[in-house]
Amino acid sequence: MSKVKFTQDGVLIDGKPVQLISGAIHYFRVPAEYWRDRLEKALRCGVNAVETYMPWNLHEPRQGEFHFEGMLDFVRFIRKAGEVGLYVIVRPGPYICAEWDNGGLPVWLTAQEGIELRRSNTKYLSAVESYLAKILPMLEELQLDQDGPVIAFQIENEYGSYGHDKKYLAWLRDLFRKHGLTVPLFTADGGDADFFINGGNLDGTPIALTFGSHGLSAFARGKKLRPDSPSLCMEFWDGWFDAWGCGNHRTRNAQEVADELDDMLNSGGSVNFYMFHGGTNFGFTNGANATPGLADYAPQTTSYDYDAPLSECGDPTEKYFKIQEVIRKYRPDAPFADCKPSPKTAYGKIPLTETAPYFPNLDAIADQRIAMLTPPTMEKLGQAFGFLHYRTRLAGPVTNAQLALREVNDRAIVFLDGKYRATIFRNDAHEKKELPSFDIPTDGMTLDLLVENMGRTNYGPLLGKDHKGIVGSVTIALQQQFDWDVWSLPLEPEQLKKLAFGGFDWNTDQLPAFHRATLEIADVTQDTFLVRPGVKGQVWVNGHNLGRYWNVGPTRTMYVPGCWLKRGANEVVVFELERLEQPYLRFDDHPTLG
Repeated sequence: MSKVKFTQDGVLIDGKPVQLISGAIHYFRVPAEYWRDRLEKALRCGVNAVETYMPWNLHEPRQGEFHFEGMLDFVRFIRKAGEVGLYVIVRPGPYICAEWDNGGLPVWLTAQEGIELRRSNTKYLSAVESYLAKILPMLEELQLDQDGPVIAFQIENEYGSYGHDKKYLAWLRDLFRKHGLTVPLFTADGGDADFFINGGNLDGTPIALTFGSHGLSAFARGKKLRPDSPSLCMEFWDGWFDAWGCGNHRTRNAQEVADELDDMLNSGGSVNFYMFHGGTNFGFTNGANATPGLADYAPQTTSYDYDAPLSECGDPTEKYFKIQEVIRKYRPDAPFADCKPSPKTAYGKIPLTETAPYFPNLDAIADQRIAMLTPPTMEKLGQAFGFLHYRTRLAGPVTNAQLALREVNDRAIVFLDGKYRATIFRNDAHEKKELPSFDIPTDGMTLDLLVENMGRTNYGPLLGKDHKGIVGSVTIALQQQFDWDVWSLPLEPEQLKKLAFGGFDWNTDQLPAFHRATLEIADVTQDTFLVRPGVKGQVWVNGHNLGRYWNVGPTRTMYVPGCWLKRGANEVVVFELERLEQPYLRFDDHPTLG
């Protein structure tokens, strides 16, 4: 018998009723050095639990190759939460959504022939079983039943909004139990639709709901459909995420959030804030939303601030203090304490001093170079993140050649004989995916395409199908172009060490280039914020990939954790795809989220 029970009346721990007030903090979005700080701030706000997803695609980036170090050491994160005094709710997937690349599903999985995701498909189930056989035994010993802090596990994630294969859900539930998970298992689905809840729940397994408002109505709907389950909101959307080029930074009124929370807690319900602390989509890890025929492709920003109670850099916000006031009413004996922002430093302007032009360094930084008749996708090459470079020779002579890229994911920079000609984004209108006509001489012309993966769709019908690179074809008139050289560019820190830097040249006429600067720090290192240095690109600090920037907004700064800096010389590398806006970098002591 488990020490934890989910009943129709609520949650029991060691036979005593506990009203869960939890907050989502994803260990993989927060530097490990800051885990304790964020967890302690959650505790001081009055919450008694923390919740986290687990990203399969980072834990098993290549089939059979597992990673649990650094920011991926979930065992350490969970133990720290327990040490601080928090219970833990774990949502291991296998699918997590989370505005995360591919919804957390690894590329090697979704690239398999004959794979059908999130259902009773033999190939899919086999891969899931292998992954869970690795992580579930690690989670088993962290359960409250074994004196750890974990009190519950979620099966799948909002499955009813995707499908209704109950055999698949039951198979997952049985697999969780097979690997020794004894605390309660539950499902979670959108609380605004009966058919979502019905599609994603299992008889005999408690349900939780996800929603942002009208909590009492959602609880009533859940009780009507499953009166045997507690009133539990597993995602109370206290803010929202941002997407590149999709308006201003999304916010939600703090008092409105506090009032909704008060209503739910007053009714006896349990609540998990999504998010309590959003963190950052470091590197290339952000996901995207897109629904064919309904909504354009919208990749999420590097910042996952989410307008959460703790900001992206872990500072308490107005929302933090508003919800703390509410929680005091229901947990008067909680270990409330003062919570202050962490110190920040505006390191000011530092000059860019070196440049490594892209084309001369292409062979050095490529993970591999292959020749193929047809341009392959990133998935075909087994590459998860970064860029692909395609090159072919266009045969001549052709007068008024019409070059078209009908389906390229997600953004391609086009060069003819080494000169920039156009940038094509997947949302562009059909006619914009054709270059202005040009003449190909008798001896031909070299076509280069640098294609950026800006994040795979994490939700909806494109899940697992949002392949990257040249997905369709490259044509002149109706003739497809064959015989390609392809460079794989995941741009890992080890590859960047191979760049050959020379004198600084910031006026490169829209040719991509890597630029380098040195940030000298004499005293204690502190968090800072890099102001977007150019039109579009990527930034690494001391080998840590901070993520993307883009002048379409809304985000204008990039969070630089002080724990990734050091006293003395700090290397900053910028990969600018189009044009720097000034010959220096600027570090502020505050974010500008747009």
